[in-house]
Amino acid sequence: MNVIEATDLTKTYKGVPAVDGLTVTIKSDAITGIIGRNGAGKTTLLKMLVGFIKETSGEMNVFSEHPFNSLHVSANSIFIDDHMLFPDALTLGELLKEGERFYTNWDMTFAKTLFDYFSFHPDQHHNQLSKGKKTTFNMIFGLATRSELTIFDEPTTGMDAAVRNDFYRVLLKDYLAHPRTILISSHHLDEFDHLLEDVLLMDEGQQVLHMPMDDLKEYAVSLTGPDAVVGQWLYDKTVLAKKQSAPGMMQAVVKQDFAIEQAERLGMKATPVAASDVCIYLTAKTKGGIDDVL
Repeated sequence: MNVIEATDLTKTYKGVPAVDGLTVTIKSDAITGIIGRNGAGKTTLLKMLVGFIKETSGEMNVFSEHPFNSLHVSANSIFIDDHMLFPDALTLGELLKEGERFYTNWDMTFAKTLFDYFSFHPDQHHNQLSKGKKTTFNMIFGLATRSELTIFDEPTTGMDAAVRNDFYRVLLKDYLAHPRTILISSHHLDEFDHLLEDVLLMDEGQQVLHMPMDDLKEYAVSLTGPDAVVGQWLYDKTVLAKKQSAPGMMQAVVKQDFAIEQAERLGMKATPVAASDVCIYLTAKTKGGIDDVL
């Protein structure tokens, strides 16, 4: 079953597209990564999915309803980011009680366990917390809702390394115990690629690829060898990047749609390419790096 269906979805701001003709479906009960560089359109897409903003054109459905002004979508989804605002008049303890009142699947025992583990005090106020502590409280609130559609937009902003690791461990354990549709938006895929079942890679508001995480890990391979050998091999291949690795030697990152043994028999060395690096190569604006510009 698909929780999200979008067709030719576009959102523009003053004539400039933030999301540009996006067509995508996202299945239920899976953790999907929405990946892209800053300005790729990730946050705009996510805010349309939960009904915060309305699309400029195209069609979209969440839980088979148009999300904008939908009470059903609002009641069964939550959007967590580092700009999330809570009423200043309420303490953190009171915010948890209000969460229990609003969200049908709220788990107060789970919320309080994490609340205590991360050393919060019920009399604290959200606006008085440090950036990292705000992000951590937001994470607790988002997970405790057990919403059918749970969205984390750059969820670890401000967290230190230990808290980030705890967050991802808690998220995975809770997802396995209570499956639901979880979207995680970030430009740091390497931090949480072990959690993901699917990846949607965006660039300039458009879809670059949408595939299972396991397939993305096998998407590309790096080949290194003599210039002439590698150059000839690349003739009919999809090249993501290439450079001179040493005098007379070339390194190329290519889409892996061939048997690696063929390249190795010609004297080329093949090495895997991390999924996070694949995303960088696919969204690069130039074929070279910063060293080729300066």
